[in-house]
Amino acid sequence: MAVAGAIVGLGNPGREYEHTRHNSGFDVVTKLLDLAYAEGFVKGQNGAKFSCDLWQVEGDFLKGTWLLAKPLTFMNLSGHTVQPLLAWHKLTPANLIVIHDELDIPPGELRFKFGGGNAGHNGLKSISQQLGTNDFYRLRVGIGRPTYKTEVLNWVLGRPDSNDQMKLEHAHEDALDVLKVFTQKGLQAAVTLARQCLA
Repeated sequence: MAVAGAIVGLGNPGREYEHTRHNSGFDVVTKLLDLAYAEGFVKGQNGAKFSCDLWQVEGDFLKGTWLLAKPLTFMNLSGHTVQPLLAWHKLTPANLIVIHDELDIPPGELRFKFGGGNAGHNGLKSISQQLGTNDFYRLRVGIGRPTYKTEVLNWVLGRPDSNDQMKLEHAHEDALDVLKVFTQKGLQAAVTLARQCLA
């Protein structure tokens, strides 16, 4: 069966980064994999040539067959995974969904969109540079901003407190519904559902 597209969760590899705010994309992909193992079909792929962990999944929770990827390049070089992955599978940027953390959205809220700027997110910047376009889908997981600008780096690479952690876990679950709606009903339905997912 032809692959419908690729869902790429952004994050940093390594134990020290697990479940940090910046790894929200990884966490959503993990939940999607858990769902696929429980209710669908998962086939592990060799992602070495793309520097990523890679799977092929299908099931009622998504329309079609999708690639799931977690880049192992570290966040700032995410495009070095995404571009060759799409090229090898003959996919266009319009077949790509990137899941990433978003400072400008309150913790636990979601947004879904196509295209637009990168809002200072280095993972998105790398992907846009390597693809030569901003025209791909983004599922944005809100992590909120710290009180002071100087705290941003420690904020994104830190783990949330128990209150925000609960909000993020809800958001990661809600993200699965947004992805399902997008693959079955399209962009506008996914945009609307994402905005209804409040912490």
